[in-house]
Amino acid sequence: MRAEVKRFHVISGGSAGARSISDMLTNEGYPLSRYRAASLMSELNLVSCQIPKHNYKKVNKEHVAIPNILQRQFAVVEPDTSWCGDVTYIWSGTRWSYLAVVLDLFSRKVIGWALSNSPDSELTMQALMMAYESRGQPKGVIFHSDQGTHYTSRKFRQRLWRYQITQSMSRRGNCWDNAPMERFFRSLKTEWIPTIGYKNFTEAKQAIIHYIMDYYNKTRPHTYNGGISPNESERRYRLSYKTVANIT
Repeated sequence: MRAEVKRFHVISGGSAGARSISDMLTNEGYPLSRYRAASLMSELNLVSCQIPKHNYKKVNKEHVAIPNILQRQFAVVEPDTSWCGDVTYIWSGTRWSYLAVVLDLFSRKVIGWALSNSPDSELTMQALMMAYESRGQPKGVIFHSDQGTHYTSRKFRQRLWRYQITQSMSRRGNCWDNAPMERFFRSLKTEWIPTIGYKNFTEAKQAIIHYIMDYYNKTRPHTYNGGISPNESERRYRLSYKTVANIT
């Protein structure tokens, strides 16, 4: 059990705490309570690198052009009904690079991303295109974001129109309106990205892809999913959906 605790702590990049270690081992068939996980981590001198939760600043000013259609309805019952997106900055060598991400609210799975040295509409369109193609070009999706110019530009809005995706936007300066994306970026930065950043753009890109594909989507337990990973949440949904369809 100690070996398994140490293994999953390494897989998480040293970020997982007792709760996450407990969930991951339990999902792998090793029932382990949170308190026992904490005890074993203490014996092994393993410490989570996560930081305390920060508070969001509320602003009540409405956006006049694009309404907040989502209205913080972050709990959805099936995949590809509501997506959200945002952009954050990452130090890579001697300059800032910018990461755009698209999240499916059903399982909190990252379905699209792009990294660039410019925080423009090309960056957000690349992330949106990956999401759209990887999900089989779904129709009737709501895409929610903040009011950044890379989302309000004509080019980006035309791309949404071409994909038949309905645009929704947070109120100006209100992080709570896009809380799942804020939470993902917080996890990425506290769990994975070194405090001094990356040596160069290539290293940053490789590390972020590894976090998204091999850890966050595939292994990392998510409280919203009941302690299972986004991939596992969607797998169980598809299995349940097929079972109901066969019965019908």
